[in-house]
Amino acid sequence: MTADEISKLLKSRARRSLKRASARYRKLIEKVRKAEVDEKREKIIKTHLRDAVILPDWVGLKFGIHNGKEFKTIEMKIEMVGHRLGEFAHTTGRVAHSGPGVGATRGSKFIPLK
Repeated sequence: MTADEISKLLKSRARRSLKRASARYRKLIEKVRKAEVDEKREKIIKTHLRDAVILPDWVGLKFGIHNGKEFKTIEMKIEMVGHRLGEFAHTTGRVAHSGPGVGATRGSKFIPLK
């Protein structure tokens, strides 16, 4: 796709991001083009760029998006075009609280059985 065709699919904020692309973002785009030429759809493209806008050319590729601790593997789908990579690799996990444990205050150590 040409740049004009891609820009018609994206919203204004995403178009501006592509227009003002940093050197790191351009390097990621080249890395993706190289992966497409190799025709290795199974290869995971690892990146720390969570603010990169997903382009239509990336549909079907697998990305390893860093969430601060590890790389989350995400396969690009058509619905993801125009969104950011970071939207699909959450940085925080679910917290499941249980009863009080070590370090709890004296008043909260004892839970009534009722």
